[in-house]
Amino acid sequence: MMKKVFLTLGIISVLVTGCGAADKAAPLNVIEDKYRTTYEIFVYSFYDSDGDGIGDLKGVTQKLDYINDGDDATDTDLGCNEIWLMPVSPSPTYHKYDVTDYMDIDPEYGTLQDFDELVDECHKRHVNVIIDTVLNHTSVEHPWFKEAAKYIADNADDFKDRNKTVDENTDESSGLVFLEEDLKACPYLSYYNFSYEKSDGYEPLSGTDFYYEARFWSGMPDLNLDDDNVKKEIEDIIGFWIDHGVDGFRLDAVTSYYTGDDLKNIEFLTWLNDTIKSQKEDAYIVGECWTNSSTYSKYYKSGVDSFFDFDFAGSEGIIAGVARGTNAAANYGKALEKIESQLAEISDTSIDAPFYTNHDMARSAGYYTGKGSQDKVKLAGALNLLMTGNAFIYYGEELGMKGSGKDENKRAPMQWSSTDLTGMCNGPANMDKFDMKYPALDVQAADEYSIFNYYKAAIKLRNMFPVIARGRTVNVDSLSNSDISAFVREKKEGSTYETDVERLLILINTSDESKEVNISTDDMSKDYGNIVYSLCTSEEKCEYNGGKVVIPAYGIAVLAAGN
Repeated sequence: MMKKVFLTLGIISVLVTGCGAADKAAPLNVIEDKYRTTYEIFVYSFYDSDGDGIGDLKGVTQKLDYINDGDDATDTDLGCNEIWLMPVSPSPTYHKYDVTDYMDIDPEYGTLQDFDELVDECHKRHVNVIIDTVLNHTSVEHPWFKEAAKYIADNADDFKDRNKTVDENTDESSGLVFLEEDLKACPYLSYYNFSYEKSDGYEPLSGTDFYYEARFWSGMPDLNLDDDNVKKEIEDIIGFWIDHGVDGFRLDAVTSYYTGDDLKNIEFLTWLNDTIKSQKEDAYIVGECWTNSSTYSKYYKSGVDSFFDFDFAGSEGIIAGVARGTNAAANYGKALEKIESQLAEISDTSIDAPFYTNHDMARSAGYYTGKGSQDKVKLAGALNLLMTGNAFIYYGEELGMKGSGKDENKRAPMQWSSTDLTGMCNGPANMDKFDMKYPALDVQAADEYSIFNYYKAAIKLRNMFPVIARGRTVNVDSLSNSDISAFVREKKEGSTYETDVERLLILINTSDESKEVNISTDDMSKDYGNIVYSLCTSEEKCEYNGGKVVIPAYGIAVLAAGN
């Protein structure tokens, strides 16, 4: 691969042909803050260290060098500097979002010692660890729920008589009434929401005529987050994992804490944010608020650092639409401006959390068919990684893994090799059998223009220029059109991080043919005469000549000021 290395703006930059895989000597400027590149891991399907077919924490530790080997001089690792572990606590299911013990590790995954070793190895590599934290509900197998359910069943007649009297003589709701003596005998009664009437979101309580709230599934009873004892349990859970070295928390299903009540959800999140940061001031918190940006942006009032940016994600999101060509390229830069402005108006500490796919969505390889489909998979990955904030990558997306339909299919085994099955996981038991569209890692690693090497180069770009994750987007309207997205990413006023490049002009060609962009016609862009990074899907490269930038099909040119 041909490379042109040159000095500009006080740093050594690399103009890279082909997919954009960066030179080993290209300098990084990775900053230890909350603007990271995060790799989401479903441990069950990642890497199996003991041969039982199920991924485990030791397996994650063994594969850390794939995510980040801690050595900036190498170019074999992805370059991610944070991992998000999907739930690792004991659970009766493969997905483990129904927890039975918040302060332990599921035996399928290993032990607390294994977890501690993983965190230690991550920190040696300057990789942060955040863990999935499921506070909306527990498992029906959790001791709290089992004891409460047993107490109610054992005293069902008393509760029937008591609640009938209350219902006839007061305006109380249909919730079961617990006396002080009940709560002394079984304090877990107040941990959940029990009712003697069937209503939306409630499931029958086995062995009784009563019901319990379970909005997601009968196996996941909702917690009563108004209860002081539940809040004390949460404080202890947070403290436990902070003591075990975690750097932050991914909060599951935050819009379901109080179904249909955003104000109460925000109020609880404010308490939770304060609780976490009183124990670890620099903890990073990201919430799953599965709704549009006009709604989830309001949740930043809670003080929580980030919420996932669902407007851009999934098969119908902005990223896929732009990569597919059904959404004009010009709308990408405009959408970036819009979300950044929305968040800035609400909170000056907000950090967007862009992502393209996750464990609840069909994988992106299935979004594109026909000619150019692989190029679109690559381009979409870059569109995610070019967003500001803390960007998230779902494991296997960097290989173009397939997976759609039932939940298990979206969590298929990581494709390390098609020939060497060492460490390969079986995946969830009910997963359909299907072939992957693109090769496994061992093949892609050797292919200069593979999806894997493209992702690696896109992350490298993000690590070289801090302004990409931390800056402000200014769309260049005069250069943007149906095929070209043009915007400047500039350092925000008041930012304290150090960088030699405070502004970049980014030009993205979303079409299937080469495009020429005359930046000399735009006052904002005309001084950007220096291509510092060329991120392309094939051996073609971006070129600059006399104020005009030629960008190959699906290519991205990154320019700095200078000639």
